Amino acid sequence: MDAFYASVEQLDRPELRGKPVIVGGLPSDRRSVVCAASYEARAFGVRSAMPIARAARLCPQGIFLRGNMRRYKEKSDEAMAAFADFSPDVRQLSIDEAFIDITGTEGLFGPPEDCAKKIKARIRSGLGLTVSIGGGANRYLAKVASGLSKPDGLSLVPPGGEEAFMRALPAERIWGAGKATRELFAKHGIKTGDDIFRLSLRALEPIFGKARALFLSRAVRGEGAAFESAVATRSISAERTFPFDLRDDFALETALFELCEKLLWRMLEGRWTSRAVAIKIRYGDFETVVARESRSAAVETLADLYGRLLALFRGRRSPGRGVRLIGAGLLSLERPEARQGELFGDEETERDKRLQDAVLAINRRHPGAALRRGRSWLAE
Repeated sequence: MDAFYASVEQLDRPELRGKPVIVGGLPSDRRSVVCAASYEARAFGVRSAMPIARAARLCPQGIFLRGNMRRYKEKSDEAMAAFADFSPDVRQLSIDEAFIDITGTEGLFGPPEDCAKKIKARIRSGLGLTVSIGGGANRYLAKVASGLSKPDGLSLVPPGGEEAFMRALPAERIWGAGKATRELFAKHGIKTGDDIFRLSLRALEPIFGKARALFLSRAVRGEGAAFESAVATRSISAERTFPFDLRDDFALETALFELCEKLLWRMLEGRWTSRAVAIKIRYGDFETVVARESRSAAVETLADLYGRLLALFRGRRSPGRGVRLIGAGLLSLERPEARQGELFGDEETERDKRLQDAVLAINRRHPGAALRRGRSWLAE
């Protein structure tokens, strides 16, 4: 979805259309960052994740809004439901992004370009919003292509053209190459995907490290395995910054529970497993405490993950101090090994696993359902 939060605001408030809308906070909000900027605001250099204070300096005439997550969620659910009408396999990547597998739907919706145009028309007429679509043989190519012609774009990578597409791509447009990787591109004179393609894996490893070199080698060849590398990168994390320092134990531990939900979903969706967890606590004076723990047994359920992180949090938190940020992570991700079921398994754990597998399956099949488990079911 194009500039999703800002576009929803412009949809609901016609007087904002054509104006620089910046969602995330007011200029007076000390800790806010830009969540979304309309394309009119982007013309001034405003970008997502930028501090609101900087956005206000770049675009003083901008219209700053704190946003309405409930409304954005409503529109997201509408979009995901619309996508599901075109395929039974819709995988939501974020509130405004999804992958749609249209394999076998040609008889209903025509070739990929025709199907994409029908999806775009459906979103425009049904939701009043625009969407940019990228298509290719795998999710990685589709993700890269979707960013090439925003807003309201359509870019498809033809079968057999995967390598040519990625080799012609500017290196900084390679999805999954972060700031540090882009700095290495500049340092070593790497400007295009073709520059990477021409280097062997052995030549890439001393520059980027083994894991990142393998990812780049796969990416510039248009391989689907690059998507998993870009998303997981061997660890996953989530964090939340509060608008004011929190001291209430229940509020902090509920926020931690919500982070655990996000982490477990991403781990299961990516078919990963992890034995190591980490917690981050940042206080109002910016002092930051990080703790991690590793066990022989892998995390299997939400209760298990929350229990591990809650123990770390309670053990490292200084009572009475205001907390401005809390973060959590799953480390050293690996593929689960097939193992024989235990003769005397934990019945409660197995029941939890069956329940969360059912929730995951429902959310995959019906992205708009957004089924969740409340913290109240967990025993303290």
